[in-house]
Amino acid sequence: MTQENQNHAEDHAKEPAEPDQQAQGGAEPELAALSPEQLIEDLNQKLADMQDNYLRAKAEGENIRRRAVEDIAKAHKFAIESFAEHLVPVTDSLYAALNAEAVDAKAFKEGLEITLKQLLSAFEKGRMTEISPAVGDKFDPNLHQAIASVPSEQDANTVVSLLQRGYSIADRILRPALVTVSAPK
Repeated sequence: MTQENQNHAEDHAKEPAEPDQQAQGGAEPELAALSPEQLIEDLNQKLADMQDNYLRAKAEGENIRRRAVEDIAKAHKFAIESFAEHLVPVTDSLYAALNAEAVDAKAFKEGLEITLKQLLSAFEKGRMTEISPAVGDKFDPNLHQAIASVPSEQDANTVVSLLQRGYSIADRILRPALVTVSAPK
């Protein structure tokens, strides 16, 4: 080998390694440059940040849940407000009837009928409906409660008499109508 070839071979050996060989030496140059104490401190800081973020997220979730519970409680508490506003005039009419001087029975009955119309109007505005089956209607256990079964000329399981009206709000039964039904023949 000539001197020139020998120098060229030595120069080639002194060249830096290929980039692939450098990358395999360490995953993160930053971490490799840190001392073990610095690395522990850095990881502890990251852990503290993550714990803080977790606690903040947990607190935010609890606040959202608490606000939702409060909103639901307020909705329940004030849901009846509109219905109550419709009942106030009925109360006024009843007080006026109690404060009225003795009048004839016909006028008193007319006043009661007007007050009842006010009450039924308030029920309607509050989506409350009356369940009042007529004599001869088919007994419906979802709407009616049979108090007694009596012999009758009517078909079996039909309403013979209405003892007490029932009520529902938005298709939910508050109280079923109390009825007597015809017994099977």
